[in-house]
Amino acid sequence: MTVEGGEPGGRKPFAAVLAANTVSIAGTSLTMIGVPWFVLDTTGSAGRAGVVAFCATLPVVVSALVGGPLIDRIGRRRVSVASDLVCGLAVGAIPLLHYAGALEFWMLCALMAISGLAHTPGMTARYVLMPDLAAHAGTTLARAASLFEGVSRGARMIGAALAGVLIALLGAEAVLLLDAATFAVSALLVAAGVRGVRAAEPQKAAPVSFTTYRRELREGYVFLLRHRLLLAIVLMVMLTNGLDQGWSSVLLPVHAKDNLGGATDLGMLAAIFGGCALLGALLYGAVGERFPRRVVFTVAFLLCGLPRFVVASLVDGTAALAVTMAAGGLAAGMLNPILTTVTYERVPQELRSRVGGVSTAGCELTMPLGGLAAGLLVEEAGLVTALLVVGGAYFLATLSPVVFPSWRTMDDVTGNLSSSEPSRPSSPARPEPAPRP
Repeated sequence: MTVEGGEPGGRKPFAAVLAANTVSIAGTSLTMIGVPWFVLDTTGSAGRAGVVAFCATLPVVVSALVGGPLIDRIGRRRVSVASDLVCGLAVGAIPLLHYAGALEFWMLCALMAISGLAHTPGMTARYVLMPDLAAHAGTTLARAASLFEGVSRGARMIGAALAGVLIALLGAEAVLLLDAATFAVSALLVAAGVRGVRAAEPQKAAPVSFTTYRRELREGYVFLLRHRLLLAIVLMVMLTNGLDQGWSSVLLPVHAKDNLGGATDLGMLAAIFGGCALLGALLYGAVGERFPRRVVFTVAFLLCGLPRFVVASLVDGTAALAVTMAAGGLAAGMLNPILTTVTYERVPQELRSRVGGVSTAGCELTMPLGGLAAGLLVEEAGLVTALLVVGGAYFLATLSPVVFPSWRTMDDVTGNLSSSEPSRPSSPARPEPAPRP
């Protein structure tokens, strides 16, 4: 099957990007568990785990802030491939240096920073391809968004479960080597599967100049700042992402190491959350469009936030936390399909990468501070206090859709997904990568 102009159509490019994203996210889940555990195992310091999380996420924000126009000029396919290759080399160097007895703490921080710097452009490049690839595959945008989110959640579940088992059997170093291999597989899938897709190739023919680059970058910021709903989404997710980073990189690993069954329980809890999130995403894809988005979004965010912090801090054992993580994961799985659909309806085609970079940067702005603050809070006030403080802040952030009027437009269906005309900020029209909790 081909589309107009001889461009490859059908489901192959869509399936290739889904597969690449699945492999890449599964590998990233290995790192998310493997690196904190590696730091806790080798240093015993929650503070140092927070420092590593800071070094890994600060470059993510920087690359997202300035990378949008570059993705269009270089080409989404090339950016995705290069991103995976750089991440694979950086992550793979950590265990190799450790085996050689040459790994210093500053080297670990530097390698995680390099990985973070390269990671976001690749994720953004694959994400902004979804509307075009979904159209070629003959599926609706809402179903494509749910499928994309579903396989991502499934990959996180598989990666987390595998990480817990491999850490217990082989050590955190083996987990990081496996992650490096997953990046290579992801790069190969995109390089081969998306070749010839017009939307994946360089979008700008004009010569590169600082003035042009600055203008294109500014367009993304202006669009987001003038669109009240998208701005509200970015601000809310910015807060919750920072708190989630503290949970995943410091609080949950320390809790698992000190009070639960170690790396195996850590991987199991993360896998339960990811598996139930997959079910939640698929459930929303099947029946979610029948219900008001704002109501589902608000209730889901309340369920996936505060309860896990409270249970971890006040209830002993793994069973209660596992049940709480299952309920929270089911709710969390519905969030990104909603945000993806809302944002795809409102951002024009020609601004996808630029607004995508800005919204990603905004959503990830507090993540470096989240891991660092959680590590320092554990060392200064203890784990229980840290869990309750972070959980309380999370609860306040999730009240945003109830309090602020801009969220009332969430159920408005705007825009024409087949149009290539640019939209004014006050009359949004086309899609773009959604902010992601």
